[in-house]
Amino acid sequence: MASIKQVQITFDCAEPERVARFWCEVLGYVAPPPPEGFATWDDFKRSQPPEEQDSGFACSDPSGVGPRLYFQRVPEGKVVKNRVHLDVRVGTGLVGEERLAALEAECARLVPLGAVRGQLLRADGVNESCLLMQDIEGNEFCLD
Repeated sequence: MASIKQVQITFDCAEPERVARFWCEVLGYVAPPPPEGFATWDDFKRSQPPEEQDSGFACSDPSGVGPRLYFQRVPEGKVVKNRVHLDVRVGTGLVGEERLAALEAECARLVPLGAVRGQLLRADGVNESCLLMQDIEGNEFCLD
């Protein structure tokens, strides 16, 4: 029997710490403390060569259940649709108007953080309703 593996989800982005802190707010994740010997992440960044400053940042589920998220700076911008995206499960077990209300409430919380609302996909008899969104750098995700 194969052992279960832990996974980390990695995002390519322009501003790793900014995007990581957005996802901390979305998911209730936390950023790690700054490296030993540094009072803040800004202190740590200032100690790095310019080309390494803000090159990566991580956050994790404080309960240890969810995967670690890692954000790495890349030189190119997002051009096309993501091949992988996150589904943020805010409507699990809900159907109909109750589910739509949960999706809309979460959308209303995320838009002031910089998320962009996309298309609402209504239940079709096979799939339940979900709401397409984008994070602060245009990466697609779903409120499901």
